[in-house]
Amino acid sequence: MDFLRVAGAQLNLVVGDIDGNTERIIDAMLWAEECQADVVLFPELAITGYPPEDLVLRSAFIRDNISALHRLAARSGETAAVVGFVDRGVGHRDDAGPARVHNAAALVAGGGLRGVYHKGLLPNYGVFDEDRYFAVGENPGSLWEINGVAVGVSVCEDIWVPDGPPADQVAAGAEILLNINGSPYHRGRGSERQQMLSERARSAGVPLVYLNLVGGQDELVFDGQSMVFDASGDLLYRAAQFEEELFWVDVPLPESGGDVPTALRVSDGDLLDGNPEPPLATHDPFEETEEIYQALCLGLGDYVRKNGFGGVVIGLSGGIDSALTATIAADALGADAVRGVTMPSRYSSTGSVEDSRALAANLGIAFDEIPVEPPFTGFLEALGGAFELTEVDVAEQNLQARSRGAILMALSNKFGGIVVATGNKSEMSVGYATLYGDMVGGYAVLKDVSKMLVYELARWRNRNGEVIPQRTIDKPPSAELKPDQKDTDSLPPYDLLDPILERYVEDDASVDEIVKEGFDESTVRRIAQMVDRNEYKRRQAAPGVRITTKSLGRDRRLPITNGYGD
Repeated sequence: MDFLRVAGAQLNLVVGDIDGNTERIIDAMLWAEECQADVVLFPELAITGYPPEDLVLRSAFIRDNISALHRLAARSGETAAVVGFVDRGVGHRDDAGPARVHNAAALVAGGGLRGVYHKGLLPNYGVFDEDRYFAVGENPGSLWEINGVAVGVSVCEDIWVPDGPPADQVAAGAEILLNINGSPYHRGRGSERQQMLSERARSAGVPLVYLNLVGGQDELVFDGQSMVFDASGDLLYRAAQFEEELFWVDVPLPESGGDVPTALRVSDGDLLDGNPEPPLATHDPFEETEEIYQALCLGLGDYVRKNGFGGVVIGLSGGIDSALTATIAADALGADAVRGVTMPSRYSSTGSVEDSRALAANLGIAFDEIPVEPPFTGFLEALGGAFELTEVDVAEQNLQARSRGAILMALSNKFGGIVVATGNKSEMSVGYATLYGDMVGGYAVLKDVSKMLVYELARWRNRNGEVIPQRTIDKPPSAELKPDQKDTDSLPPYDLLDPILERYVEDDASVDEIVKEGFDESTVRRIAQMVDRNEYKRRQAAPGVRITTKSLGRDRRLPITNGYGD
């Protein structure tokens, strides 16, 4: 053969929805048959959804996913399909309780199961816990034959190591490498992948097809961006970012000397016959700010949709964080699914209420104004005896935030919709947030977004016309919990705070290392102490979209009770 026609099903699947995922896979298999593809690829653990986490400790879950695989095998035709699933380990019995299993890829074709590959390299860092669940595969050099072509199939991490299983497959005679993935997004990940995959194809001297998952799963976002490389490492096709896509590519084999392949993209499940003229161009990646914005939209949108929430409720303070949160929600879910609530107190400025109202009008979302003064006053009266002879301090400030939290939760309970918290990463890192107050919510879309990046995203969203009021962007940030309050009363300026937090939180740099970079020692020590003593707050915070290499969620696991001080 001069080429292998490889189809890719870059799908947004649901963890645990074995039946629903199986039906999606069958539909894509039928589409690939219509395209006369030799093989169609599906994401890593496509049947179970990725990552299934402790679901794989349940024998019934393993049994059901294997039953689904056999259903897929029975429906397979001339087009082979590579499907991710969880395979039983040696000696595993359905009635034996938890046992080690394999992260696996199956080859189905012609009505049967033709082969199984077990992932050889198990990531156990950052957000990955695969060593907790899976046994290491022992078939690194195994090959499958598809229409007379020797094919090396691998799973995600296998391709990231230069001498990993794909290298063994090439040494065994593989003419093409097929790699299925559940590779989550973070800033810069796309360019890292492309560079690495290009080098793998070039050094192997065979073409490489990389198929990735797309969609949001709790804190993780999978960006798709599946890629096809020729034997020289040149990019032939890149699928869309943050969108489902079905595509096929005629991949020239090393000895064919063929032309650049034809790629066909099919949207919304429509079936198109024949080759387009001219061939569809590859998708260019988003510029970084837009890429982050799209990741936040997909993460929030899928969390709401996949968990069956009817919409979202967001407290609008007139500040930049709540404005960006509401804008992302409206873009992700549609204006009809968003309810904005402004809750002025005795310390709220008139501008904050006006700016909240203007934002809601610009977005076309529902809007309520519910003064927080009555419940706040009621709390003060109820606590009057206990608070007597004490100075007004942060306790009274937090009562306002907690009154607002109670209002938001009441609206959520009464009318449906999940409360989305509006705090950003800078505030959460140093504990500049109120437990059971502004931290109230089932999801926190800006949890991994620094304050300076919040401003950057707001300006980007306004690039084609004002959506977020300019006054909201320009005003000094303030919690408005006491007269003339500014964030800088409690924190260093954000353009100083954020780079220190990036080094301390994301890079795990020591205080001394940060000081050596030119930062004031007393400021660095103060910030480090604030971060360390607020771990208990972050442990109670809502999940949120991960966009960096170290989020405040599953990436960062520090003890709450911690006697170590740097």
